[in-house]
Amino acid sequence: MSEKQIGGDHYEQMPIMPFQIIDAFGLDFYAGNALKYLLRAGRKPGTDVVEELKKARHYLDEMITRAEQEHTR
Repeated sequence: MSEKQIGGDHYEQMPIMPFQIIDAFGLDFYAGNALKYLLRAGRKPGTDVVEELKKARHYLDEMITRAEQEHTR
């Protein structure tokens, strides 16, 4: 792993970077973004926790829609 921090300082507070979890679990774009917003909610300066959670929910809703469509095929 690189020691170079890329991204906001709010990620330095985390014991594990979101991309490490995304890679370890092989998450797709939607799941990765949902996780990213969940993990940074309340940590990124100048952002509203509720807005970060709504962003996570947006990606989760898309995942649910895609799963429902796949299930009905």
